[in-house]
Formats: sequence, structure tokens, C-alpha cells
Amino acid sequence: MIQCKRAYEAPAPDDGRRVLVDRLWPRNCRKDKLIIDAWLQDVAPSPELRKAFKSGAMTFDQFKAAYRQALGAQPQHWWELVDTACNGNLTLVYAAHSTSENNAVVLAEWLEDELEKRGEMSSPACYLPEFPDH
Repeated sequence: MIQCKRAYEAPAPDDGRRVLVDRLWPRNCRKDKLIIDAWLQDVAPSPELRKAFKSGAMTFDQFKAAYRQALGAQPQHWWELVDTACNGNLTLVYAAHSTSENNAVVLAEWLEDELEKRGEMSSPACYLPEFPDH
């Protein structure tokens, strides 16, 4: 399971591995108080992309498309997160105010898509027993 939580929310027992996915450390969060297992700055949007979205120069849909394109170009930054999610719970920690329009939500969707790709493969031959007349 992949979930997203603000850095200012208390951790929960079912969080699993907690990974900060922002390029900048969350404001007013002491490093000794934020409970995370890793900080993956490179998986976060580029500074230019983050600033364009934050300033309103691009919509969330534009941000999402650009960020997904960047994720596709840099699988080495997120590949370990897919492995973590395959083996247990993963919590993506972020600092944005919006709980629905932020980089962690986009990343979670991306990782879910990647997990789906890892699922059992199927092909028409797999369904052959269900259609004995063919």
C-alpha cells in the first residue's frame, strides 16, 4: 500500500517505510523530530518545475504531466520505492499545504502504475481453458 502524508502529521503504526519526497526540508520541522526512513530529494520535482507550479505559472494538470515526464526519464530515482511498496507499506511524506495537489500524490499514482505493470502478465493464451471451443 502506498499512502501520502504531510510532514506535519504524526506517524502511524501502519505507515511502513516513511520517505520524504520533497527537494527542500519542510519548514518548521526539526530534523530530529520528523520521523522518516529516507529523504529522496532526487525523486522530487526539479526546482524549476516546483517554482512554476507554486507560483501559479502552471496548473496542477500541467505540473502533473511535466512531473510524470521527468519521472519517466529518471527511473533510478524511484525504482527502490516500487520495490518497497511490493514488500510492504510505503508512506510518501511531503510538506505541501494541499493534500490533493502535490508532488507526493503524483508520485504515488506513478508508483501504483509501475506496481500494476509488475503484476501477473496475461495474454490470450492464458484464457484458453475458459474457451474450450477454440
